[in-house]
Amino acid sequence: MVSTAIAPQDVLQQLQWRYATKKFDPTKTIPADVWSVLEESLVLAPSSFGLQPWKFFVVRDPSLRQQLVEHAWGQKQVVDASHLVVFTIKTEIDAAYVDRYVERMAEVQGNSVEALQGFAKMVKGFIAQPPYPLDLTEWAKRQVYIALAQFMTTAAMLNIDTCPMEGFSPSKFDEILGLTGTGYASVVVCPAGYRADDDQSAARPKVRYKHEDMIEYIG
Repeated sequence: MVSTAIAPQDVLQQLQWRYATKKFDPTKTIPADVWSVLEESLVLAPSSFGLQPWKFFVVRDPSLRQQLVEHAWGQKQVVDASHLVVFTIKTEIDAAYVDRYVERMAEVQGNSVEALQGFAKMVKGFIAQPPYPLDLTEWAKRQVYIALAQFMTTAAMLNIDTCPMEGFSPSKFDEILGLTGTGYASVVVCPAGYRADDDQSAARPKVRYKHEDMIEYIG
């Protein structure tokens, strides 16, 4: 029998518990030790080639967060949640960035940069001419959603509520947060914290198509 770190039924229970929280309790703060795990889940998020074409900005300044509400369709989660993470993509992925990553890879894995040049050449070839009709900006956006999913799943396992948000003005967020011209651009936002007791969305049954409508085996 293969052992698991978490009981399968517990995983499903937490995924059922999770929902896009519409109203956070502004009086509750995520403990530092729990938040450090959530941050590390972002650092550990997988990406194509391991390139990590992103950066995650945690907005702590209450006045800045208040300014953001207007540009997030008035959604109060931005200011009421314990923490607010802005997921951004790196707008320029070039050969120099690949070289930097290869240097880090050699450092972590105890290898030499020279031994990794075959890998480096392959990745540089990809960024110079992606083998499918998708530019690097769109590619990076797809990557950042992998990190978002890992963050939200980790949060659910820790009984932390989240609400992924695309309903905001990326350019306005970039402007307010001082990101314009830095080489990073906002893609998606995710408040995290604890649901308010009177958030009626928490009690609504999760609406999903039936299992047989969504999963099909081939072969």
